[in-house]
Order: sequence, then C-alpha cells, then structure tokens
Amino acid sequence: MITNALSVDVEEYYHAEIFRRGLNGDGHHSFESRVERSTDRLLELMREHGARATFFVLGEIAERHPALLRRLAAERHEIACHGDRHDNVWGQSPHEFRADIRRAKRSIEDAAGQAVIGYRAPNFSIRRAQQPWAYPTLLEEGFLYDSSVFPIVHDRYGQPDAPRFAHEVWRHTGRGLLEFPISTVRLARMNFPIGGGGYFRLLPLTVTMMGIHHVNAREGRPVMFYLHPWELDPDQPRQKMSWHHRVRHYAGLRKQVGKLSSLLSQFSFGPACEVLQLSQPFSRPGNCVEHEP
Repeated sequence: MITNALSVDVEEYYHAEIFRRGLNGDGHHSFESRVERSTDRLLELMREHGARATFFVLGEIAERHPALLRRLAAERHEIACHGDRHDNVWGQSPHEFRADIRRAKRSIEDAAGQAVIGYRAPNFSIRRAQQPWAYPTLLEEGFLYDSSVFPIVHDRYGQPDAPRFAHEVWRHTGRGLLEFPISTVRLARMNFPIGGGGYFRLLPLTVTMMGIHHVNAREGRPVMFYLHPWELDPDQPRQKMSWHHRVRHYAGLRKQVGKLSSLLSQFSFGPACEVLQLSQPFSRPGNCVEHEP
C-alpha cells in the first residue's frame, strides 16, 4: 500500500484568509485562541488510526504554544514551517521573506527540538513566475522541500500548469529543493482538487476517496493531503460576514471529524519527509523525525 503524505497547517481559525476577508481585514489578536484544543482533537483522531503527519506550524504559534510543539514531536510527527505571522509571500519583498522564514524556523526549532526542512507558504502564495527568488532563499535557509503549489484554477491561488507530482523545483551548486504539490486528479485536460482543505469539507467524501484511490492505484503516486486544526472545531466563534465567506469558512465543520476518520481508516498516511525519503540533519538513519536540531 502506498503511504500518502498527511499535512496540517497549524494556525488559528482567525488566520484563515477567508475569515480575514470576511471581516474586512480586521486585526485578529483580540480573538480567542483555540489552536491547542483543535490540534489535540486531531492528534487523538490520528492516534486512533495510527496515522502520522507533517505539521506546518506558524512561528507565532510556536512562540505562544511551545508545549503543543513538544507534544507533536513526542508523537513522532514531522514539524515544518508555515511562515511566521501567516503573511502572503507575494506581499513581501525578498528581504522580508528571508527574515520571515528565518524568524519562524528559529522559533519552531527552539520549541520543538527538531530541525525544520519543510516549508509551506500561507495561502499557497508562492508563484514561480512572480516570486522566483523564494526557492533559492528557502534552499539557502536550510529547507529541503516546499509544498506551496496547488495546481488548480482558483480565485486566490493556484498554478494549473504546474507539475502535479513531487519534483525538483530549484537546484544550485549540487543542492536541490523539492516541490511536493497538493494533489489533484487530471480529467478532461483539467486538474480537480482531491488534496483536502475546503474541498474536503464541501464536497462528498466519495469524491476525495475516489480521487486518492485513482492517484495511488492508477498513477502509482502518493497524495499530498492537507487540512487545518480549526476545521475540526465546529464550536469556534461565529463572526458576522457575507454569506459566501460564511459558507467557505464554516460549512462542513460538524462533519469533518467523521469524514477524516473514514479517510484515515482507508488509506495509509505519514509525514512528507518520509514519503519523499528525506533525512533531516542529525536524524537517525531511515527516520526523518527523531533527532535534535
């Protein structure tokens, strides 16, 4: 059985772009923090099914909740970087981007006690044509892979012409950076999303199940699947916003635990670094998560 990559973007519900847009970009520091309880609920579910994952953590979360990162590390999950304050890469200069990932990486490694080699941009906000400097910067700062590409058509992100499977996206002086895109199925010359996120909440479970089976069995490739802890938290505070923002952020929350449980029971999931067969610095041979930074 193919082991697929399970990934979790560890952020608060109020970091979500749709939430911010729904509130017209209002500040989020006055909102209640719920990331620990929602992540612990996810960990409980993963333990039930023997699943492990890569947790892409914000530097802000690492600073405020270091005990959470220690729990993730103790359960042998990979811990990776999701930026520092959930700022879009396309809104940063090359200098600002380097400072952002350097600060986040240091905070995460200090809290987790393990080296960080994976990165995912908030809102998949790296586009090779517009931010070509992001890849060499990631490589220079010690990252070995990126997972910031979603090869679909989307109103806020998406690169439909990007390769659908893991590939080397940058190489310099003998060192390469891998890209592990969010997964899709190719039908009628179009890519359809089956890699999680809001699509998993909003679409029938059978769509995702059939899609993953197709990629695993027909194409012989692993899937990169992602979700957020807040998507398992139906009791999060409800804010006043337009109906389309409410649907995109809140719809499907109460069914998410059951759907995810069904998914984890049908497929094998592990950390991205193991699926890519990468070894982190100072790791034991054949294990990409048990080490000291």
